[in-house]
Amino acid sequence: MLVMVLGDVHIPQRAADIPAKFKKMLAKAREDGKITSILCTGNLCNKDTYDFLKELCSDVHCVQGEFDEIEKRLPEYDVMKMGDFKIGLIHGHQVTPWGDMEALGQWQRKLDCDILVSGFTHEFKAEALNGKFFINPGSITGAFTPTEMEPTPSFVLMDISGTTCTNFIYQLKGGEIKVTKTVFTKDE
Repeated sequence: MLVMVLGDVHIPQRAADIPAKFKKMLAKAREDGKITSILCTGNLCNKDTYDFLKELCSDVHCVQGEFDEIEKRLPEYDVMKMGDFKIGLIHGHQVTPWGDMEALGQWQRKLDCDILVSGFTHEFKAEALNGKFFINPGSITGAFTPTEMEPTPSFVLMDISGTTCTNFIYQLKGGEIKVTKTVFTKDE
């Protein structure tokens, strides 16, 4: 099962569009029908972006970011079963201090999940802690923040197979897509 994880899009307020190189790659993935689900940490900011995600894959899970202005109110959090994993999804603005592992751990325990996906910081981060996995896909557009004017555009593809989640991290650096990988195996 291939799951796309993205967030902090901020179109049109902080970014004009998803980078062309990412869009080209995603169009190919759509044609191939490889993406089975999309998880979005919020801040899509408009219905057009949500509709774009629905064109990529019909199974879209999205939570409310603090700048979302979509017709229907999105949930504050979501929990879903994917393969052998229970995945929790939050935007991340409700975590204080922002991006703090202890605070994220509180949400992981609250949602009782194996993997917690969060956003808000616009920076990719992945960390295993106490047998659980925490991942922030960053901002797919590289939308600026009050503390970072040029974050690296990024998103993640999770390949879930049994108790293993292989994460392919796509980052746009120097105009080129760079891919790195992390692997998380669930304790049995």
